[in-house]
Amino acid sequence: MIFPSGTSEEPAMTQYVYRFGGGVSDGGSGDRNLLGGKGANLAEMASIGLPVPPGFTISTDFCAVYYDEGGNFPQGLRDEVATGIAHIEGVTGKTFGNAADPLLVSVRSGARASMPGMMDTVLNLGLNDETVEGLAATSGDARFAWDSYRRFIQMYADVVLELDHGAFEEALEIAKEDQGFTLDTELSADDLRALVAEYKALVEKQWNKPFPQDVHDQLWGAVGAVFGSWQSERAKVYRRLNDIPAAWGTAVNIQAMVFGNMGETSATGVAFTRDPSKGDRAYYGEFLINAQGEDVVAGIRTPQYLTKTAREEAGAKPASMEEAMPEVYAELASVFDTLETHYRDMQDIEFTVERTKLWMLQTRSGKRTAKAALKIAVDMANEGLITHEEAILRVEPMALDQLLHPTLDPNAHRDVIAKGLPASPGAASGAAVFDADTAERWAADGKAVILIRTETSPEDIHGMHAAKGILTARGGMTSHAAVVARGMGRPCVSGAGGISISAKDKVMRVAGREIREGDTLTLDGTTGEVMAGSVATVQPELAGDFGTLMVWADEVRRLKVRANAETPLDCRTAREFGAEGVGLCRTEHMFFDAARITAVRQMILATDEKGRRVALDKLLPAQRSDFAEIFEVMAGLPVTVRLLDPPLHEFLPHEENEFEEVAQAAGIDIDTLKRRAAELHEFNPMLGHRGCRLGVTYPEIYEMQARAIFEAAIDVAEKSGTAPIPEVMIPLVATKRELDLMKAVVDKAAKAVFEERGRTIEYLVGTMIELPRAALKAGEIAESGEFFSFGTNDLTQTTLGVSRDDAARFLGAYVEQGIYAKDPFVSIDVEGVGELIELAAERGRKTRPDIKLGICGEHGGDPASIAFCEKIGLDYVSASPYRVPIARLAAAQAALRAR
Repeated sequence: MIFPSGTSEEPAMTQYVYRFGGGVSDGGSGDRNLLGGKGANLAEMASIGLPVPPGFTISTDFCAVYYDEGGNFPQGLRDEVATGIAHIEGVTGKTFGNAADPLLVSVRSGARASMPGMMDTVLNLGLNDETVEGLAATSGDARFAWDSYRRFIQMYADVVLELDHGAFEEALEIAKEDQGFTLDTELSADDLRALVAEYKALVEKQWNKPFPQDVHDQLWGAVGAVFGSWQSERAKVYRRLNDIPAAWGTAVNIQAMVFGNMGETSATGVAFTRDPSKGDRAYYGEFLINAQGEDVVAGIRTPQYLTKTAREEAGAKPASMEEAMPEVYAELASVFDTLETHYRDMQDIEFTVERTKLWMLQTRSGKRTAKAALKIAVDMANEGLITHEEAILRVEPMALDQLLHPTLDPNAHRDVIAKGLPASPGAASGAAVFDADTAERWAADGKAVILIRTETSPEDIHGMHAAKGILTARGGMTSHAAVVARGMGRPCVSGAGGISISAKDKVMRVAGREIREGDTLTLDGTTGEVMAGSVATVQPELAGDFGTLMVWADEVRRLKVRANAETPLDCRTAREFGAEGVGLCRTEHMFFDAARITAVRQMILATDEKGRRVALDKLLPAQRSDFAEIFEVMAGLPVTVRLLDPPLHEFLPHEENEFEEVAQAAGIDIDTLKRRAAELHEFNPMLGHRGCRLGVTYPEIYEMQARAIFEAAIDVAEKSGTAPIPEVMIPLVATKRELDLMKAVVDKAAKAVFEERGRTIEYLVGTMIELPRAALKAGEIAESGEFFSFGTNDLTQTTLGVSRDDAARFLGAYVEQGIYAKDPFVSIDVEGVGELIELAAERGRKTRPDIKLGICGEHGGDPASIAFCEKIGLDYVSASPYRVPIARLAAAQAALRAR
């Protein structure tokens, strides 16, 4: 990093510094965008009378200025910061840089969205060779002063000077080994003084300059490092994964230091007002006596439990805070209740105890698992703290994904090799990997991986996201690994002390056994168990809080939610998850069935209509049976059946060895088969002879499918007494004439079946809007089409001119550089594709006011896309079965936000 010491002129005076503490609060919780979450909440806590060390926040607005100014600080800001420092000095009675009674500060980041561990922090700033002596004298504790100086040099060298962190860790380990110690706290004042000298020598060797002694140089270096960390690789990855715009920037918080490392009456800790894993209404957290904040979060020392109950449940020996510091604990418990009532949400809190005096360093809405989010939202609504509507808005729809997938079968055999802390619930099996890069690479190749680390650091974020589960040897329930894994919904077992890991040799050793890279491992993040091999799973039970919240969500949502499903199992799963019909039943998947593929190929190889009809007659009973099974599950509900869509060559063999087999089965010679395959070959099949174009050239295919649909629907109506409502969808229509021709085929088949069976059923014929021309001509197409289903996958491809299958190579760069806000295949490109959908909906309704409108692409399960569908007034969204609950909740949230 360039040491930022330059100044530059600023055209107009803008306020960038906002003070808090000592009876002053220039901001509050409503200023999150300006002050970041940490700064806004510090000001708010100070304003409601909680013990907050005084400080000030440099606003997020300055972050953009910092980058525009090339890392320089305008004189106006320097003057404001001087006023901020004077405010802290006035409240504390100490002076920044004073050798006799020095003021020390912390410099910490704070974006408006919580980004745990992703940006930089510097503690104990203001120490130098003179002030350390003053700190020793005023505190009466030389060991504490030199420990603080040692920590400051190590942190500053890492964060600001970007020197090799490992060299300092090594020096500390050697200093302990030389004395036969295992803990940092065993080192004496003289040991630490010697270590400081060694640290300073390391800085000079690596940086080619002595460690900065001017406290103002130290301060501006740290401020620059924190602003600089907004664009660090790990912060960029975290923002991308959590949809946090780069333009938001971070604030910087400068605050008087309070010390948890001043002996046995001092401590530091991290706590949650409710259990962030399970959601129980119980204080949850950890603390360390005679330590500073980074000791708890980094997992360097194993922390102690906050409550006696938690300690007893874990079978741990070291005293809990409730037992070791009962008076301070009682004060802390009262603060927890104040904060939860004030913010009306579960809070994640950092605190320090300095010689029995409690100080609050941070509060924010706590990261939680989906299970905890549900329980906390439902409980808080039942407690009267929040309304049902607020409870619906509290749960992130995509987080439900964690609850909708299998868990370990309690009756399955488990080869348990180790046990750690149950840091993030859920279960995962995968190949063991020992570094983040390998995890990302293997996952990109489709492999399930378990990331194993001694302890994770923010640099591991990409590997943690790629992994199915995370295992660490060190760290507690509030360590980096635990907090990030919970936020991502990844199972995590932390602090598994019985394992030893060699990242270099890619091996984990435990109880005389070895797990090498590539070996299969299973984690149970709910129990903390680590198992060799894979373990059988069971389907989730969706009752309790999940069921309660879904009832509340269904009461407020307007959009109907259907499922994309073409097998009876998919349909049953979808119904269990609350689907209100099928929005897309793809019939081609049925054609690939082993028992039918021969008849399908016979149809393709036939040289005339008569030959095709012979083959189609063989397929009719199978298609009828397929639809009957689906209609039985969906009796009384709409089922949108898409007639055959893919090009015919997809059903023919591609490999040499398959040709012989198929030729034999079809009773033709290989040359004929190869010739037909060559005739059907297309250079761009996605835009080739597929969809309604097949129906126009071979109407008998659609005729057979329509007959199968109506026969099956009447069979189910007669058997169950409740008829399904078939919606026959003609794919890839670009013109009204195509739809007219195909609708005539369907209506003719319906009429014939109704006459044969002596009864009728309600049905609709419509189309999938997946071509820009169809969207533009929607008014005309609606003269014939009774419903439109927007096929957003293909509509995105044809509108953007981007192949979904090949886009992965460059779309990441496009999103990173702001060309698209998100991957347009994951979330609708509202400005382009969205405008076409809105236009088509408008024009279709103008022609046919009661036209039914929905979307059935993968976007149907994306909350942002669902919000767009609510905004333009579509009637339903259709998503894959496991995304149905996500869509139900997202639709409810969209309706509430539209009010």
